[in-house]
Amino acid sequence: MENQEKTGGTLLVDCLKAQGVRRIFGVPGESYLDVLNALYDAPEIELIGNRNEGGAAYMAAAHGQLTGQPGTCFVTRGPGATNASIGVHTAMQGSVPMILFVGQVGTDMKGREAFQEIDYRAYFGPVAKWVTEIDNADRIPELVARAFSVALSGRPGPVVVALPEDMLTSTTRAVAGPRVTVAEAAPAPQDISAITDMLSGAEKPLVIVGGGGWTPEGKAGFRRFVEANNLPVLSSFRRQDILDNTSPSYIGDAGLGKTAAVQAALDAADVIFAFNMRFGENTTDGYTRFAVPDMGPRLIHAHASAEELNKVYTADLPVISGPNRLAAALAEVNMPVGWADYAGAAKAGYEASLQTPPQPGDLDMGAVVRHLQADLPADAILTNGAGNFAIWHSKFFQYGADARLLAPQSGAMGYGLPAAIAAKAEHPERAVVCIAGDGDFQMNCQELGTAMQHGIAPIVLVVNNGTYGTIRMHQERRYPERVSFTDIANPDFAALARAYDFHAERVTRTADFAAAFARAKAAKTGALLELVVSPESLTPGQTLSQMRAAGKAKENT
Repeated sequence: MENQEKTGGTLLVDCLKAQGVRRIFGVPGESYLDVLNALYDAPEIELIGNRNEGGAAYMAAAHGQLTGQPGTCFVTRGPGATNASIGVHTAMQGSVPMILFVGQVGTDMKGREAFQEIDYRAYFGPVAKWVTEIDNADRIPELVARAFSVALSGRPGPVVVALPEDMLTSTTRAVAGPRVTVAEAAPAPQDISAITDMLSGAEKPLVIVGGGGWTPEGKAGFRRFVEANNLPVLSSFRRQDILDNTSPSYIGDAGLGKTAAVQAALDAADVIFAFNMRFGENTTDGYTRFAVPDMGPRLIHAHASAEELNKVYTADLPVISGPNRLAAALAEVNMPVGWADYAGAAKAGYEASLQTPPQPGDLDMGAVVRHLQADLPADAILTNGAGNFAIWHSKFFQYGADARLLAPQSGAMGYGLPAAIAAKAEHPERAVVCIAGDGDFQMNCQELGTAMQHGIAPIVLVVNNGTYGTIRMHQERRYPERVSFTDIANPDFAALARAYDFHAERVTRTADFAAAFARAKAAKTGALLELVVSPESLTPGQTLSQMRAAGKAKENT
């Protein structure tokens, strides 16, 4: 019975089941109708129908980051694929496993610029880890298995698989292969000795941790290693959830808006241990924090992908290893070096940075984050897209060992709501809170319909200041009082959310937030709170007026 004749679409669904796919995000399209037909007979795979392919791809990327298994997305050819490309780019920059299946014109039409035809290898090649097209149904098991393997191996990332329509309706006797098992690179014994020797010779070592592919066991091993040796640790951009922020080793994040304490730690370090991180623009301050390619401090760089080693900075000690195998090998290492006072001072600097000054306006986001910290359970999942609003929970919320942060390394707006829906679909029992800006939220606010349809109930906090805050900040600093293109006329967000059957309220005063948030948590349908904040409160430490004044003073010098 196993090798009976079946369509390519049916075989593809068999292969997805064999690879452990439990949920598919996407938007239906006529280019893969045979797959939809086969999914009708596969109730073990949940179908999450999205309102836009960009939202679907974001959800798949968030699922990959949260679970460590490839998020799976289906979209139709042409416009469906181009809409979904933002999620592919986000997964690539975030080192997140994801597979995007895209409908394609029939093989008899290729190369003629047929309706909605795109050369997917050319289109997605620069932003995906691998792009392939299955022209023969007999090869579906081989290429699907390879897609899952590529997405999970080394530095995790997105894979795009194009599916010609006539291939899906053709018949085959091929059968689904076994589930892919991916080996994680492990350090050699001499690597561990060399790491220990280089760190032991340092006066002020610093660990910067990041990247994808982590398991809970890997995180636990990493924590044992850094705490046993009093090593100070910075997280790279939007990786605050790798090490418990209350750990004596955690001293902050090396992303955007570095605190004075973080900058001091980076400047003082004589050995930097880059643990599973890539040297992106935000962590390196646009590659100006350290000279390129010799950064100055001695560099240990460990990564699962050899392509990341010596990519920007030349490592004194390059180590090819996945994060979990490396953490396991280092977990029992004890270096008899006296870094406790040094690490303790760095920790004190981090803790001092958690204090926020009072903000202008009637609603203070510093107070909101303090309430979230006290009120949310230890395993809460926070999500966000891009914008200055993300400063508040990025800098002032402490992520415990069980908490998660889903945020785009690519700086993509509109990610937060789809990510929250994907997270709540995977963990309906956990508190999931999306924090979005007013501009950011409107990039994908229609995905509230996805949540409504599937009974998924996250909490959404929309920080409404009536402007694209990040761009307004730069505008005032460089071109003070010359405001253009950054003001936003917003809808009634609460009314919009209620139209999607969400509980919704508008909150304008700090004193009213706690009670409103309690009602949001109690809502069975999901909830949205519109938080009206002053546009003056663009950053925690500098108001809009202060930015403008500083910009004018700079102009006059």
